[in-house]
Amino acid sequence: MPFTQVVLKVHSRCDLACDHCYVYEHADTGWRSRPRVVGDAVLARAAERIGEHAVAHGLTAVHVVLHGGEPLLAGPTVLRRAAEALRAALPEVCEPDLRVHTNGVRLSPAYCELFDELGIRVGLSLDGDRAANDRHRRFADGRSSHPQVLRAVGLLREPRFRHLFAGLLCTVDVVNDPVAVYRAIAELEPPAVDFLLPHATWEHPPDRPAGVGATLYADWLLAVHACWEADGRPFAVRTFDSVHRTLAGLPGLSESLGLEPVDLVVLETDGTYEQADSLRTAYDGAPATGLDVFRHSLDDVLRHPGIAARQAGLAGLSATCRACPVVRSCGGGLYAHRYRDGSFDHPSVYCADLRSLIDGLAARAGGVRRPVAPVNVAGPELSESQLGELASGLGGPETVRALARSQLDLTRAMLAAVHGSSGVARSAAWELLADLDAAEPAAVDAVFAHPYVRAWAARRLSGDPGAGLGRMAELAAAAAALAARGDTVAVPVRDGALHLPTLGRLALGGGVREARVTGGRDGWTARTDDGALTGPGDPRWQPVRRIGLSGGRVLALEDIDPQRAAHRWPVAERLSDTAYASWTRDLRAAADLLDRDLPDYAAGLWAGLTTVTPLRPGPDGRDLSSAARQAFGAVAIARPRTALTLALLLAHEFQHVKLGAVLDRWELYDRTDTRLFEAFGLSPRPIGSLFQAVYAHLAVTAFWGTRAAAGSPTARSRFTHWRALTDAAVDLLADSGALTPLGHRFADGARESLDPWLRVPAAGLKG
Repeated sequence: MPFTQVVLKVHSRCDLACDHCYVYEHADTGWRSRPRVVGDAVLARAAERIGEHAVAHGLTAVHVVLHGGEPLLAGPTVLRRAAEALRAALPEVCEPDLRVHTNGVRLSPAYCELFDELGIRVGLSLDGDRAANDRHRRFADGRSSHPQVLRAVGLLREPRFRHLFAGLLCTVDVVNDPVAVYRAIAELEPPAVDFLLPHATWEHPPDRPAGVGATLYADWLLAVHACWEADGRPFAVRTFDSVHRTLAGLPGLSESLGLEPVDLVVLETDGTYEQADSLRTAYDGAPATGLDVFRHSLDDVLRHPGIAARQAGLAGLSATCRACPVVRSCGGGLYAHRYRDGSFDHPSVYCADLRSLIDGLAARAGGVRRPVAPVNVAGPELSESQLGELASGLGGPETVRALARSQLDLTRAMLAAVHGSSGVARSAAWELLADLDAAEPAAVDAVFAHPYVRAWAARRLSGDPGAGLGRMAELAAAAAALAARGDTVAVPVRDGALHLPTLGRLALGGGVREARVTGGRDGWTARTDDGALTGPGDPRWQPVRRIGLSGGRVLALEDIDPQRAAHRWPVAERLSDTAYASWTRDLRAAADLLDRDLPDYAAGLWAGLTTVTPLRPGPDGRDLSSAARQAFGAVAIARPRTALTLALLLAHEFQHVKLGAVLDRWELYDRTDTRLFEAFGLSPRPIGSLFQAVYAHLAVTAFWGTRAAAGSPTARSRFTHWRALTDAAVDLLADSGALTPLGHRFADGARESLDPWLRVPAAGLKG
């Protein structure tokens, strides 16, 4: 996993003397020997290293926090040099997300104007009202810092600077009244707040007043959460949002929760690379890597054992953590908090608090801990304007969600037909699905909306002998696991594995024929026919892996469902961890490229695309991709060499997905027409294939046209090539004589979408 977040230290001292500071008050003393201010040579080389890392890994965004000590002590000139060096070093396709985190004491209108000019957002540290804040955040002579911080917040709340306000960081002290702390912070109307547990280890445990329970920190946070919920969640709280996301099977939002690999590195004022600052609380020298920007690349840092340990996910946790039912939400807690007796192979020192917090938030969310999020397919029937959107080749989020709703209804009807044709009056699996559908419809929808559920139903209804009825029991078991209310269903074990669609598979070996799956609040369990009890903590469990994208979006990387072989090309087997990391990197980069270069198409794509299925590599490196008509929401792709190609393939294939959903509801052409049409340099195809090709290449033309306008010579030649072929194909489609009235509307919409690109003079393109 490449580094996408960099903490760049621009000053190594601070003008406050906070007694809970992990830099100056904990075990590590490395700050004493470092330059106070980062030098020009370090800044230049650091920017070069970050730029080369972005190029090497195809990054489309890098998040850099200018930090300290107190970064404003470095002065405006150094901060300007840092921002300008970073922007100059990054490739054109990579956007810098620059931030500064400050105690706020020195923030002024002049600094805010500088940050506005440089595009730097500002985060502040504040522990609540004056009493709470002054308990730790004081000047060395004991003076309060609270008035200065409030003045800084006031600056950032001014209309001219409001867009710079990134949020507040609050360190928890259980001596402070949680309600008073929350109210003091809420009055400031921050865009986001992060509540941090004070850094501690098993050797230096957190303060716990005598006579209180073992979950005091969880109780404190749950009291804040109650206020936050009562107020309607007026701002983002990363701690709570991370738990809610991980309970739903999505990636967490911070290093301290969830199992996402860590992608952060620290650069000190002397140019040395370090691991996370939080490690300073473990022992002197804990964050050190022995590497620096002058002799080592960021890829060298990725190979450091400490970084590898923090990127290992579930495999990097202690046996106690791996067996815990909330491990996918907790993630073992912050790495530094696990330290004990020279090792990090322990649960967090906040283990009891984290369990109590996660269980408490799960209970408040309805008592359901869902391993995956229900797919949001609710939406109205298509209006005339929405049909017009689709006719033009587009379709916004609400339009695509309406298509998804109709696809889910079709899947339900097909599953009912499968059951009706099975010869079984009322199977136990069908009975359970019917019961869950009445009591926990979101759980059933989440399973039924999985793209390869309908693919199986279509195979079964076509008489395919390989589409066994055991799949219905698998669907019931997956829904029971999501509903988490204690239902049990018997599931046949196929090819030595228990398959739970949307969740994963459990390798049980060839001697096991059946497992009884029970979904409960602490996760699902499976009892095999030999009496053994197991569950998701079993090392043989292979979950469906999900990739978190910017904006909270998530894609499932489906490489284990037996029904995924619904595409025209062979699917890949379970990916290695290295291949998964490469897919993660490339999909994130491709998503950012689509958002930037093809926003009108991307908006609908993210509302309907839920699953990417890896294909086996094509012959001679050929790019392969596919959309299966019976698998709405999925595209299959052989990972291409670049994120740019991956972005194009995603857009191209999702056009086929959308049009397939349209064709399930409306007739666009005469299906009895047997003529063949030649377009796009392909062999002659029937009218349906021509329609699909035109629809897909509207997005292809727009993709290359946007990039050509930005100055890419390669894009210029591809744009002129594809717009000419698409132009000819639209004419061929419109004049085919095979279109229904609605089909003509779609052909007219294609022409309206293409015409603006035809008016772009090739000679006027940059490059």
